[in-house]
Amino acid sequence: MGVLNITPDSFSDGGLWVSAENAIRHAEHMVEQGADIVDIGGESTRPGSKPVDAAEEIDRIMPVIEALVGRNICVSVDTSKPEVMRASIEAGVAMINDIKALQAPDALQAVAEGGVVACLMHMQGEPGSMQANPYYGNVVTEVKDFLRDRVHSARAAGIPLEHLVIDPGFGFGKTLEHNIALLRHLGSFLDMGVPLMVGLSRKSMLGKITGGEVGDRVQASVAAALLAIMKGAKIVRVHDVKATSDAIAVYNAVNGQPMR
Repeated sequence: MGVLNITPDSFSDGGLWVSAENAIRHAEHMVEQGADIVDIGGESTRPGSKPVDAAEEIDRIMPVIEALVGRNICVSVDTSKPEVMRASIEAGVAMINDIKALQAPDALQAVAEGGVVACLMHMQGEPGSMQANPYYGNVVTEVKDFLRDRVHSARAAGIPLEHLVIDPGFGFGKTLEHNIALLRHLGSFLDMGVPLMVGLSRKSMLGKITGGEVGDRVQASVAAALLAIMKGAKIVRVHDVKATSDAIAVYNAVNGQPMR
C-alpha cells in the first residue's frame, strides 16, 4: 500500500502532493513501482495535527480519487469521517482505512452499506495529544482486545469478516517500548482471523532506533516492513514503494513464492 497524503502538514511528505495533478502522477508512479493499493489521505494524523472538516477533506481528495479509480487503480481512503467515507465509496474506492476503527456515529453503517473493505486501527487518544503520555498495563493484550471488540462490532453491523483488516496502530498513542513490543509479538494478532496491516514507514520509532531524520529512514522502514511480513502482515503501508517492493521480491524468491 503506497501512501499518498494530500495535505499541507503530514509528517513525512506534507505539501508535496496537494496539487491534484502532482498527486495523480505520484500515485501512478507508485503503482509502476509495485504498489497494489494507493491510500489517499486528506487530513494529517501525525502527532499534534489539527483536524479539518469533512467538506475540506472531500475537496482535497475527490479529484484524485476519481482520476485514479478511472485508471483502474485500487484506492483506499484514510479517513474517520462517515461523510467522507460515503463520498469516497460512491466515487469507487475499494477500502476505508480508519485510524478510529469505525467508532464515529454512522461509520459502521457507511462501510456496511457501501460493501467495501475496512481497516480497523487501534489508537489511544486523539492525534493532537496521543503522544503526551501513552500508558498500557499490557500493550499487546489491550490492543488485541480493542481490535477484537471492533471486529465484533463490525460484524454485528453487517460487515462481512472477509471485508475486515486490522492494524495495531504503530505510533498512535504508543511509546517506543510499546511499538517494539507490538512488533515483537505481531504474530499473536493472526488468531483473529482477519488480515493484518502494518504502517511503520518513516515513523519516529525508527528515528529513535537509528537516529535518522524523517527523510533518512528508508532502510529502517524497509527492514521494519519486511520484519512485519515475516511475522504475518499481509499489507504494509509505505512511502518508499520501490525499495519495499524490491525487498519483498527477494524475500518471496527465497521462500519460493511469486515475486510480485
